[in-house]
Amino acid sequence: MRPEVQAFVAAGPLPDEDASEEEIDRRVRQLDAISKPVTAEEARALVSCFGPDDCYGVAWSLLHLVESGPDPALTADPGPDAGEWHRRLHNRAVNAEPAP
Repeated sequence: MRPEVQAFVAAGPLPDEDASEEEIDRRVRQLDAISKPVTAEEARALVSCFGPDDCYGVAWSLLHLVESGPDPALTADPGPDAGEWHRRLHNRAVNAEPAP
């Protein structure tokens, strides 16, 4: 796993919209340091970084980065207690599958 991804994952989930501008900017810089595409391993690790809200759109950037991986990161139903972003990733993966 690339060091940029390791650093982002080690910083934990994205903060909520109540975080300081400096904290959000720091996470944006970390995210911007990760080039696409990510590996399957990196995508799975990045899934743990979604926070409680969209963090002023930063969560969308994270979602697109995760989706740049070779395979969907969440193919199994994340369950009723899953956060919005995990459900969204799963639904997007299911909806992208070709019809039988």
